[in-house]
Amino acid sequence: MQPAERRRLFELLARLTQALGQGLGGNCEVVLHDFQDPESSIVAIANGQLTGRKVGDTLDALGFQLLREPPARDLVGYRSKTRGGRELRSTSIFVRDEEGKVIGALCINLDLSAPIKFQEWLRETVNPQDPEIDEKFEHSVEEVLEGLVQSAIRAIGKEASEFTREDKIAIISQLESKGAFLIRYSVDRVADLLGLSKYTIYNYLDEVKSRQSNAKMAPARAGAE
Repeated sequence: MQPAERRRLFELLARLTQALGQGLGGNCEVVLHDFQDPESSIVAIANGQLTGRKVGDTLDALGFQLLREPPARDLVGYRSKTRGGRELRSTSIFVRDEEGKVIGALCINLDLSAPIKFQEWLRETVNPQDPEIDEKFEHSVEEVLEGLVQSAIRAIGKEASEFTREDKIAIISQLESKGAFLIRYSVDRVADLLGLSKYTIYNYLDEVKSRQSNAKMAPARAGAE
């Protein structure tokens, strides 16, 4: 490659370096290396504050290694770190002459610090080990009751037409334990949703409370014996 051609090529790449730096933003460093002088290889740089480098700085250790053993293809999306410990995602696009010899590199270094911190925050916030509470944020008591009834029905695992008396008592027991009957006129609403009379609901509620009372008294009787 003639010196004039080489100069025009690197002038074009220097303009591309600045354009990419502006377009990609301050968290992305774009660096142009000219391998003709490895110890002062940086001929253009945008957002150099990311690594603290400037025009005239040297090729890094990886660069010298690649200069000695030129890669067959560009390096895309590899992980690297700054001297301060920032994690980067880097891409190195190699500049070649007409004979295929590597004469420089256009490198893009994306700062992953913010995404990594967000990922850590997300992992802590959405922790699969945290207890899951079934909260639906309903807008009305009708929605609350309907949700509780549907949840109780699903817990039975049968079609409504197959419910036995014990299944219905189990539904009323779950609703009672969830506080459904603390809602005003809930018995009427639950009766409508289950297709039962409100008197049946009251009977089942009495049965549930009777069983709960007997269950509490059983340990006391066993201790007295």
